[in-house]
Amino acid sequence: MNEKIFFKNSKGDRLCGILSDPDPEKKEFIMIMFHGNTSSKDSRKNLELERLFNTKGIASFRADFYAHGESEGRYDELTISECVDDILNAVRFIKKMGYKKIGLFGSSLGGIASIIAASRTDDLILLAVSCPVSDYAEIIAIKFGKKGIEKWKKDGLINYKEKDGRKYFLKYSFFLDAQKNIVHDVADKINIPVLIVHGDKDKTVPFEQSIKTASLIKNCKLEKIKGADHYFEKERDFNKMIILISGFVFSIYMND
Repeated sequence: MNEKIFFKNSKGDRLCGILSDPDPEKKEFIMIMFHGNTSSKDSRKNLELERLFNTKGIASFRADFYAHGESEGRYDELTISECVDDILNAVRFIKKMGYKKIGLFGSSLGGIASIIAASRTDDLILLAVSCPVSDYAEIIAIKFGKKGIEKWKKDGLINYKEKDGRKYFLKYSFFLDAQKNIVHDVADKINIPVLIVHGDKDKTVPFEQSIKTASLIKNCKLEKIKGADHYFEKERDFNKMIILISGFVFSIYMND
């Protein structure tokens, strides 16, 4: 069963998700999945994980962040706080649907938002993240430099390109919010099992960020994929990432 469902964030914006449940009467265990920046619920990663989860009888809910995919919102107003709010509202929504056990998966931007969200709720039994950002302010400083950030503050907006050539604008409020949402400040509040999968050749999110994050979470395993980039573009790297994440989820599902 695949069903498109709309739920709301705290501001009342409609967010879109796809519920896929091989046994909708059971409502035993479900994985909520959130994507990376400028991606969507229909990312290759999410679709492949959904397929594997369903083969094991695990339901999934892959959702679009605010201003992504089929969700409402203006991209230039995006913040990490908004993404965290989206996740927490998705968790509440799924819990109200009657699912007894909830796991969470997030990638990149979805990774930082998922880790912070996990530090603020007791409704999750596991967390898995791939190439998560831990400190966006650090990444912005590396990418744009001091002068670039000063110009961003003066202009109010910054224009940047994704690797596929698409152009995006973000308000300076994103950077201010990023300074207040650093994973290393909340990692010790997470008590559920956590898996981080990260390539050591990631040029978008430094692997070192995940090394620090993993050291701060009580029950966390860091899996390094040697030679992998941020997008796991090599087929073997993508497959290894999927196997690690799905295997982690299956092991907890079977033993919980």
